[in-house]
Amino acid sequence: MADWGMLFDRRAIEGLADGSITLAFRRWDAPCVRPGSRMRTAAGVVEVTSVEEVTSVSDADARAAGFTSPSEVTGRGEGTLYRIGLRMAGPDPRVALRGTAGLSDDDRAAIGAALWRMDRVAEVPWTGAFLRLIAGNEAVRAVELAERVGLPRDVFKRRVRWLKELGLTESLEKGYRLSPRGRAFLAGG
Repeated sequence: MADWGMLFDRRAIEGLADGSITLAFRRWDAPCVRPGSRMRTAAGVVEVTSVEEVTSVSDADARAAGFTSPSEVTGRGEGTLYRIGLRMAGPDPRVALRGTAGLSDDDRAAIGAALWRMDRVAEVPWTGAFLRLIAGNEAVRAVELAERVGLPRDVFKRRVRWLKELGLTESLEKGYRLSPRGRAFLAGG
């Protein structure tokens, strides 16, 4: 499942959550999603229900995508215009995962093994340092934290997303914090 929350702005996320937004429009050379695809957003898991190439946008479709008029949709960008049907498919499973602070020995072993694999992929042990850095610097901007560890911001953020997949961190409006699961893991190991 992709983590494509960044493809939607705050207004769209809120509209997806309350059901007022059921469509998105994107200009692509070729479709980048297909029906049945699921993506994680701040509102939860969103499923793509349809993908259609279109040449025009109706008033109703513009409103279903959160716009006031078709010209707001059609006048943006280059490439073929696609109408993407969307529906909420449930909560982000990482939310429940990161709230589990009671870790069994098996949980700790599984997290430790996953962190070890992440360190091996990067060819440098970074996971423990990142967890401690985030624990001591809650709500500090990613660019500042990246500078502290000598990495480009995008590389830093990608690694934090790997930690987020394990339910160890959570994103804030600005920066990150350890989740209850992350705090429990760091405190016990």
